[in-house]
Parts: sequence; structure tokens; C-alpha cells
Amino acid sequence: MLRVSEVKMSLDSTFPELVEKTAKVLKISKENILKAEIYRRSVDCRSDDVHFVYTVDVTVDGDEEKLKNKLNNPKITTCEKYVYAMPQNKRKNKYPPIVAGFGPAGMFAALILARSGCEPIVVERGTDIDTRTGDVLNFWKNRVLNVSSNIQYGEGGAGTFSDGKLTTGIKDSRCRFIFEEFVKHGAPEDILVNAKPHIGTDNLKNVVKNIREEILSLGGKIFFETALTDVIVANGYIQGVTVTDKNGRKTDIETDALIVSIGHSARDTVEMLHSHGINMMRKPFSVGARIEHPQEFINERQYGKFNGHPALKPADYKMACHPPHGRGAYTFCMCPGGTVVCASSAEGEIVTNGMSEYARDKENANAAILVGIDPEDFPDGSVMSGFDLQQQIERKAFEMGGGDYSAPATLVGDFLEGRTSTKIGSVRPSFTTGVNMSDISKCLPKKVTDTMRDALRQMDRKINGFAMKDAVLTAPETRSSSPVRILRDEFLQTNIRGVFPSGEGAGYAGGIVSAAVDGVKCAEAVLADES
Repeated sequence: MLRVSEVKMSLDSTFPELVEKTAKVLKISKENILKAEIYRRSVDCRSDDVHFVYTVDVTVDGDEEKLKNKLNNPKITTCEKYVYAMPQNKRKNKYPPIVAGFGPAGMFAALILARSGCEPIVVERGTDIDTRTGDVLNFWKNRVLNVSSNIQYGEGGAGTFSDGKLTTGIKDSRCRFIFEEFVKHGAPEDILVNAKPHIGTDNLKNVVKNIREEILSLGGKIFFETALTDVIVANGYIQGVTVTDKNGRKTDIETDALIVSIGHSARDTVEMLHSHGINMMRKPFSVGARIEHPQEFINERQYGKFNGHPALKPADYKMACHPPHGRGAYTFCMCPGGTVVCASSAEGEIVTNGMSEYARDKENANAAILVGIDPEDFPDGSVMSGFDLQQQIERKAFEMGGGDYSAPATLVGDFLEGRTSTKIGSVRPSFTTGVNMSDISKCLPKKVTDTMRDALRQMDRKINGFAMKDAVLTAPETRSSSPVRILRDEFLQTNIRGVFPSGEGAGYAGGIVSAAVDGVKCAEAVLADES
């Protein structure tokens, strides 16, 4: 099979026209193409001529290798259709492996283990997705927080109440497996070809349930409202775990393999693991706020005269800059046609995040503007001090919001001038528990806000009007990644053998896909049974 990259086509082009253009690149007749399928599609809006860019996989009549060599074109390569090879199960222990946490890392770890015949046990402190959805909606409506069932905790993990964004910077071949499994379990098929794929929070809920059902059908067990509260260790090896259900009942479960996929917000679990001497290190994370513009404004700036074309979806953006004498700043988790949501998981704390459904049809676009925080900026030298800094910011934001889960918000124009905002302008904030117009600088570190101001001015030069005075900044965004990394070796185990840290909470992922891939890798390590 040949892979032909960077085939440029107009927004009105058809698939037969794409095949014909691909044949011209290969310098063959289109009749010599036996099969063609789109591998990747992106929108190029960097110039006035907005167009699609395709990567096309083709099977041709003849010697493909000879044709490739003859053309000597770097945009033409040979490739094989990717098929994930299930690892051999070399486990000798009779006890089932345990997976703590049922976000992307835990789901895919459990799925691989279940398909290998291991009948894993999954413990998840939160509820199933249907119950969790009700708890989240109740919180947004009535401001009654369930500390075990919210945007951070529960079936599907934090990514379930997001944009369902599947972009990733990792190059692992397992990414394709993750995409195919999502489609197999109910995700839209276009995620297999779109350069910026997303499932949408509405679709993710069904996908998560379908993955759960497959695990259960293969003999796996999933216990919701059941938290990992202790590990049982002897002679440097894990012997079992203690779990606690919603009624406070504790149960010991014997095992030789624990995959810790707890997400980036389970501070108490990280502290418990640290108390057992599991090696960890502080790591950088990022802090900032969510910015909201009208989606139509972003569409106009990105698409120009092509805005409104039926082939174009709501526009997005991704920017990064390094202001003079400042830290790096960047946009993160941009949600076209989305909502800024209250993502708190502890009482008396405010956390923001972005969420979009598949249609991305809401009034505003939002994204985080984040600034890196180094361990040197943490309150002290302890491993847990990054969590302490997060908590300080989130508690101050709760106080500034009025103590009822409203969030502090500031208009960009006021923020750039160092003023307190007193009223909403033309952009209506979408924050799900409401905002209190104030000065977000008072809940964020000065180094962060100084950098954000410089970054907004630089980003305004990239997207004219990005720093519009009525755009809304809602704070704080603090949970983009974990402030710790649980150290693991070449066998993906900690210094306590049989403990496999995985995903975002362990410091090895930065999104749905990378977390899922890391879960697969840890399951493979469990099946390899190395010690």
C-alpha cells in the first residue's frame, strides 16, 4: 500500500476528484488505483485560500515499491495497515490484577487484561456514567457537590466531561488501536481521518458504557463507589490492596499486580502511596484561566471569506508564545462551540475546564490560557507541595467567587489594564455555576498573570482581536496535568514491585489518547510478568 501525503483539495472537492488528484501525484491513470481511502484530513486556513489537505492510502495495480522508488517523492511512502497484536499472557499468579481508576488509562488497561483472560478487578471511587451525569448536572443546577461523583471522579474519568478531544503529541503506534476501539464502541467514524478528532462529551458517555460492558462480558469486575485506600506490601512486593466502599466498609483483595490509573485529582491516593515509600518526584504543571469569545468571531478570523461554507466545522485555534523575560504560555484544550464548566472535586474549591458536545453548536468558543509552573515555585520542597499550590489557588478562587461555587471572572480589557471588572460586556460567560465579576489576578500567582498579559497581546497579533476587551477570563484552570510523577522503571513498575503507575495522575500522559495508550502499555507489562 502507498501513502500519499499533502494532497491539497478545495472545500467543494469530491472523493472521485481526490482519487484523480492522487493518481496525478503518482503519475498513473486513476484506473490503476485498485483501492483508495482517506487516512488523514485537515483544514489549512493559514492563507486566504482555505482548503483541505489529505493523506490518502492507495493500492495500485503493479509493483508499488518500484513505483515509489521511481518517483522519489518524500510525500509518497509505503505502509502496511496497522493491526494491534494482543500480547501473550505470561502471568503465573492465580489472583486477578487490580486496576484503580476507570478513566482512559484504567479502561484500556482493563480491556486488554480482560481480552487476555485475566478477569481484572476495577475499583473506581466515582459512580457509573449515568449516575455521575445526574450528580454533575445537580451540582451545576443546585451547587450541591458530590465529592466522589463529579467531573473529576467517576466512570470515564475527567475527559468524559470535556470536548472528547483526541489530539495527541505522542507517536506511539498504539494510538491507532485506541481510535479504532473508540469507533468499535460507538464513536463517530470520522475520528479515524480528521487531523483534529473529537468525540464530544455526549458521545463519550455511550462509548464508555460499551467498553465497560465488554470488560464485564469477558469476566472482569467493576466496583463503582469503591476507592483504593491502602496497599498491602511485604518484602518490597505488593500483596494486596484495601478498598473502601461508599458505606465505609473496608475489604482486602489479594493481588500481585496493581495498575494505578487514578487521574490527576486523587491527591489523597497519591499521598497514601507516598506514605508507603513509593518513589515520586515533583514535576512542572500549568496554571491559568479559561478565555471565552463568540464562536462566530473565531470562525470569521480563521476562515475569512470561506466562513459559513458547509464543509467547515466550527473553527478552533492553538497558540503558544514566550513573552520577553517571561515564561512560556499556550492555549490548551480549545473547545469550539463549548461551555466553561465548574470541575470542582472538593468542597470549598473552584476548578474550571472546557466542554463541548459533538455538534459544537454553543454560542462561545473557549480555551485555557496556561503558564508553566516549575517545582521551584511550589510552596516548599515536599513531593506533595504542587498539590498544595493548586489547593491554595482553588480555595482563593472559591472565596472570590462568593463561596457558592461561582467563579471569579474578569474582562480581558480590564485584565490587561489591571482593573477589577464590575459587569459583563458583550460576551456572555457560560460558566455552569455562574461567575462573580472581579479581578482574577488576586487568585493566581503574579508570575502567571504577568505572563498571561504579555501572551494575550502576542496572541492578538496572531488572531486579530483575540484580546478583545469584552472577552471573558474565568479562573482558575489548575488541573491540566498532575504536579507529581510516580517513578517507574523499564518494566513500568515502581520500587514496590507489582505497582504500575499509569496515565495522567502518574505523570505519564496529557490527554485522553496518551492516557489510554499508557494504560495499554501497563497492561502489556502486567501480562509480561517481569519482576
